Amino acid sequence: MFTTEARRARSFLNNELFEYLCGNSERLWFQILFLTPWLRASVVKTVSKMPIPDKVAAAKKISELLNNAFAAGDFRLRYKIIVDPVVGAEREWERPEILVELSGADSPMVLENGGELLRAFEQIAQEMLRLTPDEHEKISFDCQNFRSARLQELRMAADVAAQRVRETGMPYAFQPMSSRERRILHLAMRDLDDLRTESAGEAAMRHVVVYPKDYKGKPPAPPVSRRR
Repeated sequence: MFTTEARRARSFLNNELFEYLCGNSERLWFQILFLTPWLRASVVKTVSKMPIPDKVAAAKKISELLNNAFAAGDFRLRYKIIVDPVVGAEREWERPEILVELSGADSPMVLENGGELLRAFEQIAQEMLRLTPDEHEKISFDCQNFRSARLQELRMAADVAAQRVRETGMPYAFQPMSSRERRILHLAMRDLDDLRTESAGEAAMRHVVVYPKDYKGKPPAPPVSRRR
């Protein structure tokens, strides 16, 4: 059973961050209770959407949010915000308009569970700026070059999935992932003439399915989410 404070916290925090904090150390559990007031003020009271073309103002909002988050949660983290960053060739499929790079003693915690907390910080920033799902890729959070490593991982996963579908003649369903990562998979496989990709599922279960080009059978069973 969750306490009244925990239920209140869940109503203001995105589920991913709530579940991450609840599933870890006592220190992090107390962080969630401290984070609730400032998150409520930062997100719920943002009544109008901030246009992303005003990148400097958006960057200042993100800076304010992170300052409050790190102080309230006792995170040993630093950040650098870059507007219109120059993205290297290894990240050719990502073109963020604002890049936030995290560093510091708590970086390993940020990258635990496949960067779960990193994504949670990013999602809170997206919610604060009232970005639509199609705009999420305009804001990118990174830590210790995690994004580049994840991009390479997704490319390799796309190659393995393509080979599997060719060998079996059956569709393959990836695990649920963010809209940005689904887009990377679609782009990685768009030039494969013998295959096609589609997104399936709803909300947190949204995922990519790879099909033989002329496949007419049933879609694969939805994957089992690895999240708690």
